[in-house]
Amino acid sequence: MSYPNQNPYGPPQGQPQGPPQPQYGYPQQQPMQSQPYAPFPAGPTGPAGMPGIPAPNQMPSGVKAARVMLFLLAASGVIGIILMTIGLNELSSASSQYGGLGGDTRGMLNVGKGAMIFIMILQAAYAAVALILGLQYAKGGNGIRIGTIVFGSVSILCSIPFAFAVYGIPSFVMSILIIVFAAKQDGQAWFTRPRY
Repeated sequence: MSYPNQNPYGPPQGQPQGPPQPQYGYPQQQPMQSQPYAPFPAGPTGPAGMPGIPAPNQMPSGVKAARVMLFLLAASGVIGIILMTIGLNELSSASSQYGGLGGDTRGMLNVGKGAMIFIMILQAAYAAVALILGLQYAKGGNGIRIGTIVFGSVSILCSIPFAFAVYGIPSFVMSILIIVFAAKQDGQAWFTRPRY
């Protein structure tokens, strides 16, 4: 029993060629000759050389505002440390003047002093981080932008208990604005720009 030719491209090897078989698909064409072309002109490049938004040459105004707010938050942390130092000094002098206090009252004053020292350490760390982030805005990369967003989030969480007081509102508002300005598209373009 013989089977029909299964090879659509021609007769099997060793058999004589018969009449031309019908071809399937498109007819063969001559190969096209490649034409030389001019390279594409260089367009504006964005962050990390991506096309689109041009890389900024100078710091955008939103990023400058976020930097100023970071410096203001660092200054408020330093002012808080100064005020806590004055309060700690007053508490120490008040506890030494009252010699007739019982053991429980003296222990409570010592706990209060320890809490004030702990808050001073937290304020010093807060001010230092805000100052370091603000100073790195001119040459920092995307890590500084992410650090600023994280710092703003932590600052919002820390200022929520004081947001209903007059002195907590500016810190709360500045922390929100810092996050907004660092997360905007021009802020991202500034921090991810190519550095030479």
